[in-house]
Amino acid sequence: MKELSLNILDIAKNSVTAGATLVEITVTETPARLTITVSDNGCGMTPEFVARVTDPFTTTRTTRKVGLGIPLLQMEAQMAGGDLSIESEVGKGTTTSAWFDPGHIDMPPLGDLNSSILTLIQGSPDIDFLFTHSIGERSYTLDTREIREIMGDISLAEPEILAWLGDYISENESSITNPT
Repeated sequence: MKELSLNILDIAKNSVTAGATLVEITVTETPARLTITVSDNGCGMTPEFVARVTDPFTTTRTTRKVGLGIPLLQMEAQMAGGDLSIESEVGKGTTTSAWFDPGHIDMPPLGDLNSSILTLIQGSPDIDFLFTHSIGERSYTLDTREIREIMGDISLAEPEILAWLGDYISENESSITNPT
């Protein structure tokens, strides 16, 4: 994929497909390491399936016989001096972590986190997302459970809510990437 935010979108969408009601996405940046973690409380995977999930010909889909999301993320991480790990337990959920050397020549760009997070919320407005982005000591969190509590019965997929969420993410991204 051209940017890591698209990998985040893909892995988080896997969580939604796995029946998760809460998907936690954490992006942590330090000078020595960029780590992306997606955790969910979905159906989980058997140890046998976890052992095969980085094979592009392993998928739970019935419409096609390949699943490229996790294998591509692993390849990108390894090409940028990192790797990928997956921990999963049936009935409890899955945690996928990828880490990268941000100074590596093959480090892909992080990309448009704002659009990826908004796409997840819009596409699955009944799922809760907890997104945290940290750069060194600076960080922010977006928790849709808090937004849902304030908004009551109004769907998070409503255009006005999505516009507000987009502004919130943009302002916070700007505050941690360009501190004054």
